[in-house]
Amino acid sequence: MRDPTVPRADNRKKIMFYDSAERQTKLRIRCDFDGLSQSQFFRMMMTGYIENDESILSYLEKCKKRYKIQGLQKRSKINRIQAKTDETIKKFALEGQEIENIFDLIETETNL
Repeated sequence: MRDPTVPRADNRKKIMFYDSAERQTKLRIRCDFDGLSQSQFFRMMMTGYIENDESILSYLEKCKKRYKIQGLQKRSKINRIQAKTDETIKKFALEGQEIENIFDLIETETNL
């Protein structure tokens, strides 16, 4: 059965980074336990991050504090922007498909 998380061959980019052998081994064991490949795991995490999954963003916030990746001021600014975005989405009842429809309508009207 085809893995539904794998992008088409003509639309792939390789993402690579380094970590310790010990952490990579632990990741492989955890993924195996959960019935996932490493690629599936990373694609799912990326999707959650890109789609602003609250669980993933909450974890990232904790990591930023722990590892001092961003200052409090920068994190607060990001949180305010996200809150305003969420408020606008709720106010205008905008979801992913509605936003896509708006762009399609603009494209049709402007012949772009």
